[in-house]
Amino acid sequence: MFMKKLLVTLGMLFSALLLNTNTTFAAEGENIGSELSLVYVIPFACMLLCIAIFPLVAGEFWEKNKHWFVILWSLLFLIPFAIKYGMGVMTENLLETVIGDYLTFIVLLFGLFCVAGNITLEGDLVGSPKVNVILLLIGTLLSSWIGTTGASMVMVRPLIRANKWRKRKVHIMVFFIFLVSNIGGCLTPVGDPPLLMGFMRGVPFFWSLRLFPILVINTVLLLILFVILDIRAYKKDIAEGLKPEQSDEKAPLRLVGAHNIVFLVLIVAAVILSGVLPNYMKNAEGATMGIPIYGEVTLTFPAIIECVIILLAAFLSFKTTKKQVRINNHFTWSAIEEVAVLFIGIFITMIPALLILKARGAELGLEQNWQMFWGTGILSSFLDNTPTYLVFMTTAGTLGATSGVATTVGTISTTMLMAISCGAVFMGANTYIGNAPNFMVRSIAEENGIKMPSFFGYMGWSLSCLVPVFLIDMLIFFM
Repeated sequence: MFMKKLLVTLGMLFSALLLNTNTTFAAEGENIGSELSLVYVIPFACMLLCIAIFPLVAGEFWEKNKHWFVILWSLLFLIPFAIKYGMGVMTENLLETVIGDYLTFIVLLFGLFCVAGNITLEGDLVGSPKVNVILLLIGTLLSSWIGTTGASMVMVRPLIRANKWRKRKVHIMVFFIFLVSNIGGCLTPVGDPPLLMGFMRGVPFFWSLRLFPILVINTVLLLILFVILDIRAYKKDIAEGLKPEQSDEKAPLRLVGAHNIVFLVLIVAAVILSGVLPNYMKNAEGATMGIPIYGEVTLTFPAIIECVIILLAAFLSFKTTKKQVRINNHFTWSAIEEVAVLFIGIFITMIPALLILKARGAELGLEQNWQMFWGTGILSSFLDNTPTYLVFMTTAGTLGATSGVATTVGTISTTMLMAISCGAVFMGANTYIGNAPNFMVRSIAEENGIKMPSFFGYMGWSLSCLVPVFLIDMLIFFM
């Protein structure tokens, strides 16, 4: 009741601002980040703390009321920001985030979630260490070609079914997030959105294949660690008398709903088009053509085409796949619903953090390859890794490199661009909010009875398992 009264009060204040023409265009949107106080980042920090703490101390309350907290923290940023800089500036920044970033983000996740939910791997898969390693490796290799979200949604359910009989399986899902939902997406712009942004700014499409040696080292190290943990857990499960349920006649493996691979390819093509079409859809001023929304905010034609293709692929996937496939997959909407609700709050409340970072990023004094690796990575663990990548890429473009990769933001040394790319893609695995597939995998696992680590519990896994691997990356490649 208190929460609703508070939101009503904030809403009334928000409405008053809308009617107050004196504050409508009180400030210019340029250079706001250079003077913006860190106080405006508090709602973002509170949003993260709610995501981290409430599921631990009041899980049922959080599930029923998380949307109210999203609204609360969003308004507690938007209203003071509007008061200080004007309703026009606030509206423009809000729409730029929702239309320019969140819309394509959630449509892509929705499309991949729907299509992948119509694909299932049937047959006798027994969750032994050997089978688990093979499934993790397949998912990791798929991530760069159908995206980390696509690979996660295709592979997570077969992995869960294979290990349904096991008691100790949390580590399996944690390493799945590490490898399939993050690290595996480093080889192409399709794999992870930051690399797509690099492609849109002049980085050659297959340039990121040079990250393959780093991918191999990380995958091998993490799979070795996984095998050690899984063998120990597997032996304990067997010792307690647990064993998989198997029929007398071994069922062969078969891919049901395989025609949906066509729709996955269609979605991948839409993502690639979104990176290519802006080069051919420029107006006289050099900006990408689109539908004007408000101020400088435009819903671009490439974004519209991308969304239409993705939604069409999702629609055709549902229309051409039997409902029984989704039933067998235990398909529900809760995972994508949770991501949609929480990430709109994250996207809105992190606006001031990104404005500050864009304006003052060059002041951080990060000029060494290893500094760019950790700087991009640490911020990508908590902020959206795409704008973080762009900030550090832009900063690197101003350092005056005479050789390397020629981009629209300047020439960047090859090793430095590798460091920025790896930091953005790899370290999204450090937290649940570092990359959207992390949240989706966690939700699907919990739907299937796997009690996943808390926000801080998961960070314990990443600090102990991932950070040592990243230190090795730094010593070998970025020093």
